[in-house]
Amino acid sequence: MHLHHVQVAIPPGGEDEARAFWIDLVGFGEILKPQPMASRGGLWIIDGTCEIHLGIEESFSPARKAHPGIVVDDIDSLEQRLGWAGYETTPDVPIHGMRRFHVSDPFGNRIEFLGRVLDTTL
Repeated sequence: MHLHHVQVAIPPGGEDEARAFWIDLVGFGEILKPQPMASRGGLWIIDGTCEIHLGIEESFSPARKAHPGIVVDDIDSLEQRLGWAGYETTPDVPIHGMRRFHVSDPFGNRIEFLGRVLDTTL
């Protein structure tokens, strides 16, 4: 088995804000949604084998506990870019030799980013 994608809810009309966060800041690319799903709104993004579907939820409520955990190549650079863009990051204890932090997307959804560190005792 392997994970195909993760669905993250966004509010109606949130596509442009989602693109600014996920594509412009984080570095994902957008992939076209197949018809007839494209008419539902939202967007799909991908980086390598990490695919996230950002789906419209009419009665949107942010996920404050449930979250995707995304491994990135340069966690320091990503954290810096997010900070410059006004996003507050919250460090968490390292796990499996990885430094990690949490951030809320523009809609309040919790997102975890993890990056490899040289100290393997973590």
